[in-house]
Amino acid sequence: MADLNAIFTEMKARFNPAAAADTDAVFQYVIDGDAHWSVTVAESDCQVAEGEHDTPTVTLNMDSTTLEEVMSGETDGMQAFMTGRIQAEGDIMIATKLAVLFPVN
Repeated sequence: MADLNAIFTEMKARFNPAAAADTDAVFQYVIDGDAHWSVTVAESDCQVAEGEHDTPTVTLNMDSTTLEEVMSGETDGMQAFMTGRIQAEGDIMIATKLAVLFPVN
């Protein structure tokens, strides 16, 4: 399994606060069915935490390989969603902002 701590630490480091100016959302990640991480974006700030959030805006389910590929830029997140590699529940439209909130270098 991927080093999820490293992936989410990298994600936080790539956060683009300018793109988050009007965003107030909690992205709940469920990786491989049992690892939970939340990414909270509010007021141009980003917080990452291991565990389940009580009120996520959107929940994204995927395997660790898909997460690694999306975070590295090898796979487009929208393409992964359209092909079923990522399943989303909740406000799916907010998930479309992930690419600008956390751009691949």
